[in-house]
Amino acid sequence: MIYPLSAFRFPDDPARLFPGTPERELVLEIGFGDGRYWPSRVQQVPVAPNYLGVEVSGASLLKAQRRLTRAGIVNAHLSKLPALVMLDAVLPEQCLSEIIVNFPDPWPKQDHLEMRLLRVPFFRLAASRLRAGGALLLTTDHREYFEFACREADESEVMRAEPGAAPPAALETKYARKWRELGLEVYHARFTPTAHPQLPRPDIRPYPPQPPQPPEPAQQETDAVPHAILTASQSLDFSDFQKSALRGPGYTVVLLDAYRSLSRPEYSVLAHVEESELTQEVLVTVTHRADGSTLVRLAKFGGPVITAGVKAAVGAVTAELVQRGGAVTHSGY
Repeated sequence: MIYPLSAFRFPDDPARLFPGTPERELVLEIGFGDGRYWPSRVQQVPVAPNYLGVEVSGASLLKAQRRLTRAGIVNAHLSKLPALVMLDAVLPEQCLSEIIVNFPDPWPKQDHLEMRLLRVPFFRLAASRLRAGGALLLTTDHREYFEFACREADESEVMRAEPGAAPPAALETKYARKWRELGLEVYHARFTPTAHPQLPRPDIRPYPPQPPQPPEPAQQETDAVPHAILTASQSLDFSDFQKSALRGPGYTVVLLDAYRSLSRPEYSVLAHVEESELTQEVLVTVTHRADGSTLVRLAKFGGPVITAGVKAAVGAVTAELVQRGGAVTHSGY
């Protein structure tokens, strides 16, 4: 079944997620695409483990659900929850028998390397969530990324890479078939933990009520785009950002991460917004302006649908800045 963000706890109990089969091992697949891997995989084992799958594409989510349903797989949950949030905030320590990563985006450009999933922080997080004897399985067609991931695992000091042949189920995925047809090689490694580090939990907390708003001055931003303007006696930034959650009537907002611009005094905050049947990932920008004010504004990137939850995401970022000493002079959300 498809699990919305609001159905999870932070952290959660695998036995609560799978009450009918709490004794079975738990597998997490990151980026399941159209869902071909897991039905093929469960045909090769006498008892199907419990399965969690995360994917950022809503269309892929629906395709995978239909594929699992046709295969008669019932102990499986799919979610649009980002992979790092699932690992970091939902899953407890040493609960997973496997983490599956098939054909991840290699982000091949040099200035995009920080966007790659399989880096030192991810390997340390994965090692903390894998149980003794567990493993992370990577299959990719991108040799440079494969070698990069192996180096990062070694530098994490908690994972050991064991290159080998890809499992048959990984070769039945959409991308594996595509690369085989093109005659490209597939690379595979099994990463096993050499240690299980204890990592701090993210601070998932509700935001306080939004601060009282003073009378609005002359309009400075169109009300069509959720925004706020703040002033402060000191520069406002997100250098110590922590994940946070906000739940309101009909929506759930999670502020996932903050990224500093390299070219201008600006941060971009990534927010995950769940509302009924609509799920969106939006960016909220925090820009320090020449007049000393700070503009919080919904970015147009990705063409977001402006809903109550999206407006609440802008309000949550604004509330965070107020907690850091800012004062709202105008708002439109």
